Amino acid sequence: MQAIDRRRFLTLTAAAATVPHLRAFAQSPAATLTLHPDKPGAHVPANFIGLSYEIQQLSEPAFFSAANTGLIRELRSLAPHGVLRLGGNTSDIGFWTPTPGPIPPLPANVVLNANPGPGEKSPLALAYQVTPLAVRNLKAFLDATGWTCLYGINLGTNTPERAADEAAFVAKTLGSKLEYFQIGNEPDLLQHRFRDPKTWSADKYFDDWLVLANAVRARVPSAKFGLPDTAGNPEWYAVVVTRLLATPNPPPVACLTHHYYFNGPPSNPDVNIVKLLQPDPRVDHLAADIIAGAGRLSSGQHRTVPFRMTEGNTCYRGGKPGVSDVFASALWAADYLLRLASFGYAGVNLHGGDGKMVANSLGGTLPGDAIVLAEHGDPASHPHPYYTPIAHIGSQYIAEPVSYGMKFAGMFAGATMLPVDFDPGPVDATAYAAEHAEGGGLLLAIINKDASQDLTVTLPNPTVEPQFHVTRRLTAPALTSREAKLADAHGDGPTVTVPRGSAVLLRRLYK
Repeated sequence: MQAIDRRRFLTLTAAAATVPHLRAFAQSPAATLTLHPDKPGAHVPANFIGLSYEIQQLSEPAFFSAANTGLIRELRSLAPHGVLRLGGNTSDIGFWTPTPGPIPPLPANVVLNANPGPGEKSPLALAYQVTPLAVRNLKAFLDATGWTCLYGINLGTNTPERAADEAAFVAKTLGSKLEYFQIGNEPDLLQHRFRDPKTWSADKYFDDWLVLANAVRARVPSAKFGLPDTAGNPEWYAVVVTRLLATPNPPPVACLTHHYYFNGPPSNPDVNIVKLLQPDPRVDHLAADIIAGAGRLSSGQHRTVPFRMTEGNTCYRGGKPGVSDVFASALWAADYLLRLASFGYAGVNLHGGDGKMVANSLGGTLPGDAIVLAEHGDPASHPHPYYTPIAHIGSQYIAEPVSYGMKFAGMFAGATMLPVDFDPGPVDATAYAAEHAEGGGLLLAIINKDASQDLTVTLPNPTVEPQFHVTRRLTAPALTSREAKLADAHGDGPTVTVPRGSAVLLRRLYK
């Protein structure tokens, strides 16, 4: 059994008011579900599960190091073969230096136009340096976790020479632990900080990216790249892919990438549990565009270009207390990750990490703190940032509710998704199925996101032996609970009941 059990459990915040009043819980009629094992879908890679951290974390070399056993333990518990993505807003204010020294002057193409809010600092006031020690420690950390790395390189304020120097050292040091380089972070928003908004575009981004990518490739001939890592402007894919296809001998693209946050900022009243758990058409829209872009890049080649969601979570700008740090986020994560798996995504990296670094990415503050303080609460009793899958509180690393949804979805790693016809009736619920190779049998996940209705599901082929049997349940006392539990469970039969606000994993082994 894996569970969160701490004093913070009973702390509820204002978001509880957004949950429907539970006056009349109802048991719905039996839902129908049909699987199609004869129509296999996308394969879920073994390293599907990932985390995203601000790369400024490397300015504290002891963080990603073999000595940080608490964080190593949590990553190994989350996934045996995960992917650590280092990037975020701080990737554009970090400077590689072989030895400590002053922050270098800015290149001529940088236009400083950031407009910090009250109490915030300008981006360059939070600039930092990355040293060889941090990268060597990162290698030892990855070795200890069994994870690999997506390494972000500064695009916003960098030079080709410095980018190439950093890439050469990182590639040599990380070796096989390096999946690919990501040059730049959310370039579709770079005009708000480091580019001229009058001229910045997807074409200008590609021009800047190509200069740095070619400089890196000259020093690291085997270098591979992910791009464009946009904040959510899918029209950029059409431009970037068109430019890549028209470029002679282009840098090799290992993956197309984008970000996704459900909504934000924390002050937005639409960021609430009810809306979080409802289907978001933007998920399908982003998927359709990146799938189309990957298909164009793959056409005529002897490979398929993968695509990955490399940064995202429930609420941008650090998460919202009472939404991002409660059990509802676990059900959201389980459903979101499995939906992307069904679309054929190579993986998902949910953003989090150390509160100081995420705050630095936002000008030095976490907006969620103001919400807690306004209600006479203590922000220190919450994870920082609020959406982080693994909280760093004092000297402890604590698995937060959203990570339990990730673990639930991670059960599908290595399997092949199967189409599901699922009619839950009036209940807000989803279902996903997959087949494990080499006799691993069938997996079936049913996620009941409804706050007021239990769900009974008639299982496929109830007369066929062996039947589906329950193996895990993802539960908590309430959607607003600050705890989560992913526990072994038992039971089989022609139907399964999934209580309101919970999820169940079933398996059917082959004879």
